[in-house]
Amino acid sequence: MNEKLKSEIERRRTFAIIAHPDAGKTTLTEKLLLYGGAIQLAGAVKARKERRSATSDWMAMEKERGISITSAALQFEYKNYVLNLLDTPGHEDFSEDTYRTLIAADSAVMVLDAAKGVEPQTRKLFKVCKDRGIPIITFINKMDRPAKNLFGLLDEIEEVLKITAIPQVWPIGSGFDFKGVYDRKEKQVHLFEKTPGGAHIAPVNVSGINDPTLDAKIEPDLLKQVREEVDLLEHGIEQFDKEKFLNGKITPVFFGSAVNNFGIQLFLDNFLELAPAPYHIPLEDGNFLDPVNSSFSGFVFKVQANMNKVHRDRIAFIRVCSGKFERGLTVNHNRLEKSVKLSSSFAFFGQDRNTIDEAYPGDIIGLINPGTFRIGDILAESVPPAIRPLPVFPPELFATISCTDTLSLKSFKKGIEQLAEEGILRIYSSKQIGSGNPIVGAMGQLQFEVFQRRLLDEYNVKTNLQMLPYTVCRWVKANCVNDVPSLANQVFDKDGRLALLFEGEWEFQYFQKNNPKIELVENPEYV
Repeated sequence: MNEKLKSEIERRRTFAIIAHPDAGKTTLTEKLLLYGGAIQLAGAVKARKERRSATSDWMAMEKERGISITSAALQFEYKNYVLNLLDTPGHEDFSEDTYRTLIAADSAVMVLDAAKGVEPQTRKLFKVCKDRGIPIITFINKMDRPAKNLFGLLDEIEEVLKITAIPQVWPIGSGFDFKGVYDRKEKQVHLFEKTPGGAHIAPVNVSGINDPTLDAKIEPDLLKQVREEVDLLEHGIEQFDKEKFLNGKITPVFFGSAVNNFGIQLFLDNFLELAPAPYHIPLEDGNFLDPVNSSFSGFVFKVQANMNKVHRDRIAFIRVCSGKFERGLTVNHNRLEKSVKLSSSFAFFGQDRNTIDEAYPGDIIGLINPGTFRIGDILAESVPPAIRPLPVFPPELFATISCTDTLSLKSFKKGIEQLAEEGILRIYSSKQIGSGNPIVGAMGQLQFEVFQRRLLDEYNVKTNLQMLPYTVCRWVKANCVNDVPSLANQVFDKDGRLALLFEGEWEFQYFQKNNPKIELVENPEYV
C-alpha cells in the first residue's frame, strides 16, 4: 500500500497562482488548463465588458466585473501528473481567502506584468508564501507589449522580494520586437508569431544562442543584443539550484504571453520538474507531516455556500495531507471531538463536481457541509495531527446590515449565517451598536458589495448597509472578560466571544494604556 501511495504522491503537484489584479492570472490559469487538455477552448480575454467568464470564475459578479472573488479548485491530468490548481482572488479585498488557499498549496506561480513589475498585492501574497515556506516559480507575462528593462525587472524582484531571480528562458526582444524565447537549458529557440488566438511555432534546436542558424530567423541588431544579454546571464547570474529553490532562496523565471498562448507549454513542462510533490505540510512543532506513513488526515481551508444553484448546498474544501482518502471513511473531528462519516465527497473543476471515491495527499476534495465543518478544522483517521493553524486576520471595516422586508427575515438570517461560514466576513452582535442589527466586519469595501449582492442573488433578500466608524478589532482574552469596563464598543462574535471595536490605532493604544491588565488579541482562537 505504501508503494502505491508513494507513487500517487510523487505524481501530484498542488499549486496556487498569485498576482496583482490585471497581471493576467486568470488568463494564465485558463491557458494552463487548455494546454493540459482540461478544456477545449479558452475564453477570449478582451475588454472587461466583452470578456467571457473564465473557467474558474463562476459567481455572477465575477463574470460581470472580470475579476476573481472566490478561490476555485481545478484538478486535471497532464503527462501522467495530477495537477491541483488553486485559482485565488487577485483583488486585495479578498486577500484573506487567498492567504488561506495558499496554505493548501505546495508551490505557487507568481505572475508579473512585464511593464509593471512587482506590485503591492504581489508583495503581500509573496510574504505569505515565504512565511509558509512555499517555493515560488515566476512567470513574467505580456511580453508582446512594451516591457520594463528586463535586467532591471530581475533586480526589482531581488530587491523588493529578497529572492534571487534566475531566468530559465530569456526573451528575444519585447513589445513589437518580441520574437520568442531562448531556452537556456535545452538550447532551443521558441519563436513567437502574433496571430488571432496566438501561435506557437515548433522550437528550433540550436547549439546555443551563437548558433548561425539564428542569423536567418532574427534581425541582426536584435540578435546581437540578445546574444550579449545571454552572455551576461551565463557569466553574471548564479546557476539554478533545485535545493535553493525549494528552500525559498531563488525563483526560476519564465517569460511569455498568456493571452497569445506563447510560453505556456514550455512553462508547464518545466513546472512538472520544478514544483515539489506534496511532502511539506508544516506541524506546530516545526517538523513536517509524513504523508506516506501516516493514516488519512486533511484540513478545511475553505467553505463555500451555494456553489450549486439547484441544491443550494454548502461545500467544505479539504486539503488531503496524508494517507489515502476513501469515500465513506469515518474520521475524528478535532474541534467537535467526535467521529464523522465522510460520505458525500467530490472532486471539482470550477463549478462542476464529480463524486470521488478516493484521493491522495495533495488532492482537494469537497464535502457536503450541513454545518459540521469550519475553516481550520482537522479531520483524521486516527489522532488529528497538530497542523500549523491557518492565519487569521481581524477586519478593518465595519457596517451594520439590515433587511428591507420583514417577510424576508428568515432568509436574511439564513443567508448571513451561511455566508459567514465562508470566513471572508465576520458577523458580530451588539445591543448598543446598530439597534440590534448584525454587524459585519470585512477587510475591504468590495466584500460588502459582494455580500449584499449574494444575499440578493442567492437568498432573494434586499439589504441596507450602514458603515460604522471602527477600523480596529481585538478579542478579549477569556480570563479578562470580567475586567472589561462597560463600553459602547463591545461586540460578540458568532461563537459568543467578546471583542472590542476601536475607531483607530490611537484609540486602541489609549485603551491598552489605561487598562494594562486586559489582554487583547488579534486571533479569536487564542482567547
